[in-house]
Amino acid sequence: MRGRLRNAFRRLYGRLLEREVSGVPTHVAVIQDGNRRYAEEQGDEATAGHRAGADTTERVLEWCADLGVEELTLYAFSTENFERPPDEREALFDLIAEKLRGFADRSEVHERNVRIRAIGETHRLPERVREAIRYAEERTEGYDGLYLNVALAYGGRAELLGVARAIASEAAAGAIAPEDVTVEEIESRLTVGPSRAVDLIIRTGGAERTSNFLPWHASGNEAAVYFCAPYWPEFSRIDFLRAIRTYESRRESWRRTRAQRAAALVGAVSDVELTEAKRIVGQFRGTVPNVDGEDDTVEGREESGSSAG
Repeated sequence: MRGRLRNAFRRLYGRLLEREVSGVPTHVAVIQDGNRRYAEEQGDEATAGHRAGADTTERVLEWCADLGVEELTLYAFSTENFERPPDEREALFDLIAEKLRGFADRSEVHERNVRIRAIGETHRLPERVREAIRYAEERTEGYDGLYLNVALAYGGRAELLGVARAIASEAAAGAIAPEDVTVEEIESRLTVGPSRAVDLIIRTGGAERTSNFLPWHASGNEAAVYFCAPYWPEFSRIDFLRAIRTYESRRESWRRTRAQRAAALVGAVSDVELTEAKRIVGQFRGTVPNVDGEDDTVEGREESGSSAG
């Protein structure tokens, strides 16, 4: 009886959270942490935790499609994961290959026009995994409804280091001038990866760090970060909606900060500059604070990015 009441309450709470969502991030990136610890607490082998986590991945993909998220990137296998015990590593490779092929064959993937891509140093992966990657990418190549990026053999620091070394080598040889090293130039040299900047990073499992994940795409965009306690296999739709709420709070805070700076500009400029200042402030009409510092149009509710909600 208590279990049924708890489930009913969670469903109600989930519906309330979803009603609060007024805008979703374009690109969500997820660090799927806690599979092994989940398995240990269940008395199972690590592979059982990875398999349970793969089921969560399928659900998250559906939630993103339902809410209108345009791109989802999953940290499935980092470069550091090569150091795991051989039996666990090989079992994980088998699971990744199986799930990639399974995703590519799912009717929902084709109905929702999901495009699957792998990012990272995929040449380091076993042939069976590379074959599964090719299969999934070719099966979904023409889709653009939702981009699903699976980070495999990925390490953000190593990627940026490789780009820096390549540019330094070309500069030393006179093949590229310093002024040609632009944002666009660096992005063109990165491993084939996300097509959009990251708006929200989610990490499960209780750790509060981003672990070398998409530093160029996330840090440069000042992405919101949501850390939560549940292990990845336990991650629920309510947790996901809380993460979305954190993103919205971060976005509103950023808009208020810009509006306040614009208001300060109005008070500082001379009469000659007043027309231009008013034009800038007009871009943020509806979010500029009143003279007494209060804001009539933006909710004062703030939510910590490291809160579990």
